[in-house]
Amino acid sequence: MTQAAYEQAINLIDNANSEDPNVEHADGKDWPKELLYSLRMSDMLERYKSDTDHAIKLAIRGQHIQRWQSPRNAYPMDRQGYHKWRSDLYVFHADKVGNALAEAGFNEQDILRAKNAVAKKGIKSNPDAQLLEDVASLVFIEHYMLAFAEKHTDYTEQKWIDIIRKTWRKMSEDAHAFVLAGNITLPEPLTPLILKAVQA
Repeated sequence: MTQAAYEQAINLIDNANSEDPNVEHADGKDWPKELLYSLRMSDMLERYKSDTDHAIKLAIRGQHIQRWQSPRNAYPMDRQGYHKWRSDLYVFHADKVGNALAEAGFNEQDILRAKNAVAKKGIKSNPDAQLLEDVASLVFIEHYMLAFAEKHTDYTEQKWIDIIRKTWRKMSEDAHAFVLAGNITLPEPLTPLILKAVQA
């Protein structure tokens, strides 16, 4: 697919995420939350696997596209409600990304690949879905794990080790090596705990 089509799809995804009413402060300015997340996903992908093709670059850019339109509190606030929200989000985001690629002129094969990656179909057998999972996990560790920790100060060390290991298990060996080689910025207060969890 042409560079022009790729750039058009990027613009469609970014414009959609720019509508996010939720704001996050980073790099000295306020950002629409999901726009910032999508830029971080693309930045991490460039650092991790820069030779990825356009369809999957767009899947990774659009992984959380317009997430605020499907809020967690629209579902029962229990474990079952959480899992239903997550599974519905996979379809919601996959359809939004697919529509952006279709509007930009991508072929059906590329659209299906992007949708399957976003929907995390066959995550352990589909390298596209695994790549998206790797990038999402790397972004979580670098940018969001510390904020998550600050919201859950009641968690024990063992609970944190379990959470870190759960994230680690989602990642491929390539992603493990990328982290352990020092290619991402670990949240400083959590670094000893992260290393303890993943090296045990």
